[in-house]
Amino acid sequence: MLLGMLMFALNDAMGKWLVASYGLGQVVFVRSLAALLILSPFLWRAGWKPVVEAERPLMQASRVLFSTMEVFCFYYAVMYLPLADVMTYWLAAPIYVAAASPLLLGEKVGWRRWTAIFVGFIGVIITLEPSSAMFTMPAIISIVGTFAFAFMLLSGRSLRSTPDKTLVLFQLAGAGLAGLVFAPSDWTPLTSAPEFALLCLLGVVAMGAHMLVNRALKISDAATVAPLQYTLLLWAIVFGWMFFGDVPRLTMIFGAALIIGSGMFIFFRERQLKKRQLDGPLEVP
Repeated sequence: MLLGMLMFALNDAMGKWLVASYGLGQVVFVRSLAALLILSPFLWRAGWKPVVEAERPLMQASRVLFSTMEVFCFYYAVMYLPLADVMTYWLAAPIYVAAASPLLLGEKVGWRRWTAIFVGFIGVIITLEPSSAMFTMPAIISIVGTFAFAFMLLSGRSLRSTPDKTLVLFQLAGAGLAGLVFAPSDWTPLTSAPEFALLCLLGVVAMGAHMLVNRALKISDAATVAPLQYTLLLWAIVFGWMFFGDVPRLTMIFGAALIIGSGMFIFFRERQLKKRQLDGPLEVP
């Protein structure tokens, strides 16, 4: 899980570096194509039946739409904002999931989790630094992207029986198709093989990160490895400083602390309630 988070952070830093020189659609298209090539042997081995007979096509399409929006919003945001700031917004997605789950999934949320959700929203506002800067296009795109990511996670909850490889295939295909549509308008010619290799490496690193995280969740309890996702912010701060000279603001650090704290509380509270449901009520003689 720790290695997976490191690779995700590398992927994000590489993406920020590349979108400064190449078109957004071009980066997303080449990234998705390279990742699909890496994924194809695993799909071939598993067979195409889970893909052809995937459950709930409309929900699958909705997830692809949200995941594609999320990818484009993320890479647009990192073009203009520090990597750690963008990562902080994205780490708030589980808070949005908890807030939307009663309406969209019919899940019951008690006052403790509503309090944590409120604290998390305060953290997002602090990170945004309430001012005219809140209404700049990169900040607005960041918030739209985090909501798209949250709805992608919510739709994933409704598609639990769909294999991970199938979900990733649809996700990559949707992003790649959208990238292909927008790429011609801002395509930058590749003048050397190393540049093309770096664009392809973006997809390879992303696929490696997904595989490591999925493997971690299979061989260990979620309560052990899921909190380690927040090390992503540490790497974002380190890479942002090393490669782009970004120094984290105090408001970002404080807001991130509130977001991480509320996200951790929501995660462990949900696990505690699920454990109680599985154990069932105690029988009183």
